Amino acid sequence: MFWTLLVIVILIIIIIIIYNRLVMLNIRCKNGWAQIDNQLKRRNDLIPNLVEVTKGYAKHESETLEKIVASRQINSSDINEIASSSQAISTGLNKLLLLAEAYPDLKANEVFMNLQIELTGTEDKIAYARQFYNDAVQLYNTAIEQFPSNIIAKIVKFKPREYFQINENEKQNVEVKL
Repeated sequence: MFWTLLVIVILIIIIIIIYNRLVMLNIRCKNGWAQIDNQLKRRNDLIPNLVEVTKGYAKHESETLEKIVASRQINSSDINEIASSSQAISTGLNKLLLLAEAYPDLKANEVFMNLQIELTGTEDKIAYARQFYNDAVQLYNTAIEQFPSNIIAKIVKFKPREYFQINENEKQNVEVKL
């Protein structure tokens, strides 16, 4: 009787530990996604300022500028749509920053340079946040597939999460034509 009770208590403790680990990993994924969201918001807040400064120097490049502004207006919770939109913005920003090479006055403009530094830092933070999120997703997805935690995961309906990925055609080098 004592041994049976001891085994049951040990099993309950193991189940609680496994469940809590799955919850922690799931929360880490949510936190990673929130960090991506925060950095994308920061970038979207900086873009109008950079676009306005650039417009004064590169009036005939309005198409590039308009595409960047339009790209940041995607409202979705689908990870693939957000990844695609994020990559489109990054591509547009790269084109915009390369425009500075063609406009020496713009390149020397202190406001433009400060915005460029902020955006570059933000892009680095976005890349780090994506990596953190994907690492968290990898740990979480592994945990819900491994034995014995997969049993608990199925019982409480933990679902695999999607990685933050960009499309193959968006991995191409940016080509700027002036």
